[in-house]
Amino acid sequence: MSEKHYRKPLSFVRRSNRLKPSYQRAWDASLGQELLNVPHGERDTAVEEGFSIDWRAEYGRTAPLIVEIGSGSGEAVAAAAAANPETDFLAIEVYRPGAAQLAARIRREGLSNVRVACLDAVEVLDKLLPADAVSELWVFFPDPWHKSKHKKRRLIQPSFADKAARVIAPTGVWRLATDWSDYAVQMRHVIGAADHFRNPHSGQRAGEGSPLTQVRLGDLDSASVGKEVHPMPLPDALDAEGGWAPRFEARVVTDFEQKALNAGRQIFDLTFVRKPS
Repeated sequence: MSEKHYRKPLSFVRRSNRLKPSYQRAWDASLGQELLNVPHGERDTAVEEGFSIDWRAEYGRTAPLIVEIGSGSGEAVAAAAAANPETDFLAIEVYRPGAAQLAARIRREGLSNVRVACLDAVEVLDKLLPADAVSELWVFFPDPWHKSKHKKRRLIQPSFADKAARVIAPTGVWRLATDWSDYAVQMRHVIGAADHFRNPHSGQRAGEGSPLTQVRLGDLDSASVGKEVHPMPLPDALDAEGGWAPRFEARVVTDFEQKALNAGRQIFDLTFVRKPS
């Protein structure tokens, strides 16, 4: 895949950030508590230069930190936080209504080990997280930017892999999932080529057992974006590389993932481990 497709990573889509009254009340009640109150820079998703967070003081303890990028309304991170009270979680969600809904969920469920950052993920990694601070980084179902001319906007590209490598602790884990086969291949290629990561499932789920092979044989992967499916014959369809992880059991099936499954799409899981320094 050509390097020209990988430019400055963007972790979000520009949408209306207007809050309906119930979300505004949730936002106001959570700001400075479940919802981080971060002074912003030139953009409201940027972090003011020089601002920092004492994470030990923020959570009131020292504990492993899991960061999820693109938490949406928080189905996955809330379930994980409830199941792992000994772990701290940081949910990054740039869409204000989603962040407000997540903050309200955290408060309603009494989850003291979750904070929400309504910020650009790149800004959080660059300015708020110290080196080696993260035990796990989760990127589940990021915007696929499926049109060819937009693929340069995808989050997972070499420059972002470098940022992730800085904050993930040695032997820490980066977990990813997508229902877009070509984005899965890009993730596998980009992070697999990064010096700081190794794929513990290298070579696994290849050939006829690969979800990529199943897509190439003619599932709904192309049909779901309005394109006619042209299945490849064997052996052209065989994914000889593999490297796909088994489904991450701690990831709850969100409404978004269920819609993909109902449409007949394949789910691709990837896991990478940060190499010791």
